Amino acid sequence: MIDLTQSAPWRELRAAPEDWAALGRDELLGMLGHLHVIRAFEESVLQLEGEGLVHGPAHSSIGQEGGAVGVCSLLTSADLITGSHRGHHQFLAKGLRHLERPGTDPSRDPLSGEVMNFLHRSLAEIMGLSIGFCKGRGGSMHLRWAEAGAQGTNAIVGGGVPLAAGLAWARQRQGKGDVVFSFFGDGAANIGAVPEAMNLAALWRLPICFFIENNSYAVSTTLAEATREPRLSSRGPAFGIPSFRVDGMDPVAVRLATEEALKIMRAGEGPTVIEADVYRYFHHSGGLPGSAFGYRPKDEEAAWRQRDPLARLAAGMIERKWLSEDEDQAIRANAQTAMSHAASRLTEPDGNKRRIVPSLWPKPEFRDHGLRGDLAEFAGVRCEELETASGPVGEVKFIDSVAAVMTRRMETDERIVILGEDIHRLKGGTNGATKGMFDRFPGRIVPTPISEQGFVGVGGGIAMDGTYRPVIELMYADFALVAADQLFNQIAKARHMFGGDAPMPVVLRSKCAIGTGYGSQHSMDPAGLYAAWPGWRIVAPSTPFDYVGLMNSALRCEDPVLVIEHVGLYNSTGPGPSEDFDYFIPLGKAKVVRPGSRLTVLTYLAMTPLAVQVADAAGLDVEVVDLRSLDRAGLDWETIGQSIRKTNNVVVLEQGGLTVSYGAMLVDEVQRRFFDWLDAPVGRIHGGESSPSVSKVLERAAYVGEEEVRAGFIRALAETGLKLAAE
Repeated sequence: MIDLTQSAPWRELRAAPEDWAALGRDELLGMLGHLHVIRAFEESVLQLEGEGLVHGPAHSSIGQEGGAVGVCSLLTSADLITGSHRGHHQFLAKGLRHLERPGTDPSRDPLSGEVMNFLHRSLAEIMGLSIGFCKGRGGSMHLRWAEAGAQGTNAIVGGGVPLAAGLAWARQRQGKGDVVFSFFGDGAANIGAVPEAMNLAALWRLPICFFIENNSYAVSTTLAEATREPRLSSRGPAFGIPSFRVDGMDPVAVRLATEEALKIMRAGEGPTVIEADVYRYFHHSGGLPGSAFGYRPKDEEAAWRQRDPLARLAAGMIERKWLSEDEDQAIRANAQTAMSHAASRLTEPDGNKRRIVPSLWPKPEFRDHGLRGDLAEFAGVRCEELETASGPVGEVKFIDSVAAVMTRRMETDERIVILGEDIHRLKGGTNGATKGMFDRFPGRIVPTPISEQGFVGVGGGIAMDGTYRPVIELMYADFALVAADQLFNQIAKARHMFGGDAPMPVVLRSKCAIGTGYGSQHSMDPAGLYAAWPGWRIVAPSTPFDYVGLMNSALRCEDPVLVIEHVGLYNSTGPGPSEDFDYFIPLGKAKVVRPGSRLTVLTYLAMTPLAVQVADAAGLDVEVVDLRSLDRAGLDWETIGQSIRKTNNVVVLEQGGLTVSYGAMLVDEVQRRFFDWLDAPVGRIHGGESSPSVSKVLERAAYVGEEEVRAGFIRALAETGLKLAAE
């Protein structure tokens, strides 16, 4: 038997007296001042929560402040952090560090106007008010101030960690030496997003520190009930990541660990892990101790309070005669006064209570503002349609147009990077979409391991940084369910959740593989799933010409855009550009591809040419409208409405099944908008209830083909009394 050892170091760090001496009074005094401000802030939050003035949870960080202050005391404004649902202290520590001015003495100098405004806006955000950093939408769990390098706290356990890896990827490529710290708790260490992000960060040597605040409880579940190895920093060496364990109740020790981590990351040697043992004094949310709920003993809580990070730092400074008790009390009084002032600006007397100043609430009409961008980025672009194209057009293979437009955009826009599985080999991935690009654009075609949640989140983080424009390839649409948190909780919601001002320029390419024999877990039509999340824009090209124009628009858009491709179209030929790959097709513009007067067919993707083929073969008076843009904001109601007012009859055609259906939403919208123009109920043509099987016979029975389209058209026409000999 041979004992194996891990290649990455795993160490525990403790602060010694000489470490205090090396830091000196001024550095420690600054840290103590920040600790007092954060403690006073959190006490104010709990007081307001107790008065019913904080709507939603108030996840107090009292007791855990030492970790965040120890880290942020060494960071620059250009360094970034992401945080957890218990993230007030992380956000505040980074903001205070950003606003810190040399020579300030918190024992005698009042807090600056900038700091007062920062505390005021931070408290306002937690109370859900319009002057908050996210205009009241983020509340306690979604705090973001990009200028200070605070890129967002996150309510999904572990959800922000892949995004942080994406931020680190962007900062690494910029080559300025900036680093990212991603704060999360012991509960998050057991969720899939975290090890996926760790593996990617180690693989790509990203400058990110995974900072684990181990407070021993995930709500009320103890660490012993959650994992066999309670030293969570042990996870790092498993991925080849140097890792450190430290007493998080000692801010000096945390700072020492941060120094070691920064040496590694700023030298380009890749990621680090710091595990800080900390303790939250109160229950998961609110101002009662955990013992009040029966899952923590009172003597445990008392023992941890004896190790309070704030008191510990102050006592060490007093012992060294760098601080007097009166000075410590003056710093605390300063912080308390500042928070009292901040709260008073947000509240007013209401009898023997107080209430939030009514004028500070967001206006109800602000509800949807910033849900997506206004598309101002498309001002002045050249738009084309096939019939009036200014460049040469001919019959081209669909998949060749996919590769051609991506190559053209990679040539002209150095911001574009592509991530996905197997995209560097197999002559351009499994379908040839990245043909020839890996060697031509080194470092910009980023092959990933099989870790959809991880690399989709990395793409979101790259977009959040704002320097690059990531294109993510999901090999099959069904794999979105593996990456669902990153796609729908993170990427889709980010702009709106953080106040409406944070672009998220992600392009996601995903293919619909119905009819290929890949069975239930590789055959999804994703349109209905993504349409349920209003942050996503969706395009579904049916011709090579449209693919080029819509992909160009997707890559220009400041919102996340899903580009759906159909395997059945890849090897087909159709009209497309032979030279001009620089035109746009506007998002939100449908197209009538076959005129008619008796029935409007609303369809997309591979069903568009099939609908035309069936109508032509049967000689039916059918108007086929290729929707092209499928998200709610992108539906072209002008074109749809003109057709319905002409035909007074409409059917929605989709290839996929009844469940997770796009057609259900569309039928509802059409029925409500055009009820007075309809001579018959809105029809639907769709597949079966079950997802496709591998069996060729059962698969064919599950989806819509030529026979179902023809029967559906005849049925819809018969609804308005038209009798057809073809029946």
